[in-house]
Amino acid sequence: MNLDTPRGPILYLSGVTVSFDGFKALDALSLIVEPGELRCIIGPNGAGKTTLMDVITGRTRPDAGEVHFGEAHDLAELSEPEIARAGIGRKFQKPTVFRNHTVFENLELAMKTDKRVFSTLRARLSPEQEARIEEVLAFIGLRTKAATQADLLAHGEKQWLEIGMLLVQGPRLLLLDEPVAGMSDEETERTGELFQSLAGKHSLVVVEHDMHFVESIAGKVTVLHEGRVLAEGTMDAVRNDPRVIDVYLGR
Repeated sequence: MNLDTPRGPILYLSGVTVSFDGFKALDALSLIVEPGELRCIIGPNGAGKTTLMDVITGRTRPDAGEVHFGEAHDLAELSEPEIARAGIGRKFQKPTVFRNHTVFENLELAMKTDKRVFSTLRARLSPEQEARIEEVLAFIGLRTKAATQADLLAHGEKQWLEIGMLLVQGPRLLLLDEPVAGMSDEETERTGELFQSLAGKHSLVVVEHDMHFVESIAGKVTVLHEGRVLAEGTMDAVRNDPRVIDVYLGR
């Protein structure tokens, strides 16, 4: 286990409010994610899902409330790079890989702290770093494509590569925004297996609209609506919640 917060939650938000020009994107939102948990966040467009991710990663500062990562980090006081270094990795919906570099080079670039491409690629990897990259290549199923240019990968493979680029940095918390959008059924199933095998070693927060995918991976589901937590529990519990049916699933 590479989680160092056995005594408390990995992520703790309490009373978080974010307003844009008078509109409350988050409205006194509270959320707790435990170490090793795989949490899915669902809700209609405009529910506050992206703003929540932005607050956790330091891209948006809350107007009120607390945001803590483990026991040591008050995220409201840290910059985006400091939050990333503390162990939070975020994957956006559209894969952002170095298209003209190989799969291996993408993982190498992600691992190095000095992100100036040319100096990084000239620097020798340590045996430990090489072993870590090999381990991640096997895990994301791209070992046979290590020398392939990233631009030539299928959509799903690019998504897995980007997940690998987060994993080589050893994050304790992964934030994943609509990770299966545009994937084939087979790619979606493989991604679900990937996430389930990550849970326990890492904590995952997955924002997703694909209900079949959520059902296949989720232990606990949080439903957001108008910047608040509308419901929380198992997929069965939220699916049968009249409020959730009314504002989201019934549409």
